Parts: sequence; structure tokens; C-alpha cells
Amino acid sequence: MGKSKVYFTKNITPENLIRIYEKLGVELKGKVGVKVSTGEDGSKGYLKASLIGPLVKKLNGTIIECNTAYDGARNTKEDHMKVAKKHGFTSFADVDIMDADGEFKIPVKKGKHLKYDIVGKNFEKYDSIVNLAHAKGHMMGGFGACLKNQSIGIASRNGKAYIHSCGQDENPTTAWTRPYKQIEFIESMAEAAKAVFDYLKENNKQIVYIAVMNYLSVDCDCDANQSEPVMDDLGIVASLDPVAVDQAFIDLVLNSKEEGAKKLQERIDRQLGREILPYAEKLGLGSTDYELIEI
Repeated sequence: MGKSKVYFTKNITPENLIRIYEKLGVELKGKVGVKVSTGEDGSKGYLKASLIGPLVKKLNGTIIECNTAYDGARNTKEDHMKVAKKHGFTSFADVDIMDADGEFKIPVKKGKHLKYDIVGKNFEKYDSIVNLAHAKGHMMGGFGACLKNQSIGIASRNGKAYIHSCGQDENPTTAWTRPYKQIEFIESMAEAAKAVFDYLKENNKQIVYIAVMNYLSVDCDCDANQSEPVMDDLGIVASLDPVAVDQAFIDLVLNSKEEGAKKLQERIDRQLGREILPYAEKLGLGSTDYELIEI
């Protein structure tokens, strides 16, 4: 296995987002779903229409999302679509809330915590996926980038509850009361991400991974009261390997000399965020060993 290639650009522009996608050398076939977080109503860090619109339009892509398991402004299709519109996503693409019409289970292989993953029903409609993540901190996971966008992000409302409860409960109203160890949650996310990867591979579907490292708050875009960024934007990373992309983000944060980077490092490590990487590697989802290629 050689090192995974991770492409990197410091300048975050719509043009560079297209360039870095093109560097991956993949011609996405058929119906393309672009998985982004639409951002909770009130959050500020979600990926903006002006940045991602040109790439999504070039791919003739559909923005794909699922409803949240927590009570907020995105836990029903009607409310979620209002937020998607408010945040500008409907201005350049169709938006598909994939679990609005139901869900289906996909197997988790070699999982310690999850027996399956539950994803939005409409996920099966797509031939190719762009996992377009906003890399930043996260209150529960330590950080969120491509692995989280593929696990929690593609899971249906019930699927999110199942991952958050580490395989104990599919009910969004009761799942939050289940006791679990933090490491179990981190590993559950990796197991769900691997299930999605396996499902796509077995059905001859494609996926590519891009993470935009801007608005580096310690909080996720799912937080309506998301705090301000603690450090400067780092750029964009892209790969065919989700573990390598997330590892590259973590390394760029850890190697930063910026004073504020310590706050993000502390958030990541307090929640055992980095542990998702070796576990995902062990599951066969990708490699933590990569070569960073600046474009």
C-alpha cells in the first residue's frame, strides 16, 4: 500500500475547490450527491453557497443531507428545507433530505458497537458521492471532518440516534439517555463511516473526499450558538482516502504555531477525537500514512 495522496491548497476560493477536486482524477458518473452540512439555524461556519456553488453546479450535483436526531431547526423535512434555503443551498442546487421518505439499514462489518448503520432512503439514488466536509471542532466528537460527515451526516435521524448511543437505541427521544464511554462513541462513528464506504464499493458507486478548513471554531455547524473561530483558515484538503484527509487536517492543526490552535487541540483531545483515525484505519477505511501534495 503506498502512502495515500492528499492534495492541499492554502487558498480557499471557488476556483481552488474545483482545482483540488480535479486533481483527484476521478470522473464522477451518474447522479452525483454532494454531502454537506446545511448548518443549524444560527450557526455561522457552514460552507457558503458562494464557495461551493460553482463546484456543485459543475458536477450537476444535488445537495444531500439527513434530519438531525436532536431537537432543533432541522429535525423535520419542512424545517430543514427552510434552513437550507436560508443558508443559500437551494439557490444553486436541488436539496434532498434523504430520510424524509424513510431509511434503510446497511451492514457494519467487524463492528464492536454497531450491528448496522441506518441511512436515509434516498441515499440509494446516487451513483457518486462528494463528501464535502467543513473541518472544525465538535462538542461531542472533538472534531468533525470527512469521517463524521460520512457517519453521522449520512445516517437518518434514527441512525444518528443509534450511532450516538453506540448501538443501544434507535429512538431519537431516548437515545441521549443511554450511558456510554466516549471512546465507544468515537469508534461507533468510524464503524458507520466504514459501512457507508462498503455499501458504495459493493454497489460500484464512487466517492471522493474534500475538507474545507475554514471558520475553525471549537464548535460544530450543528451548534446554533457556534463560537467564533480560534485560529486562521488552513486551506482545503482532498483525497480518495477519508482517513488520510482527516489525519491531514489534524496534523495541520497540531503543527500550527498559532496561539489559538491550542484551544482547538484541547477540544479535540478532551473528546478523544484523534482516536477515530487509528480505529478507522484498523477497520480498513483508509490510512493515516499520507503524502501531502500542495497544489
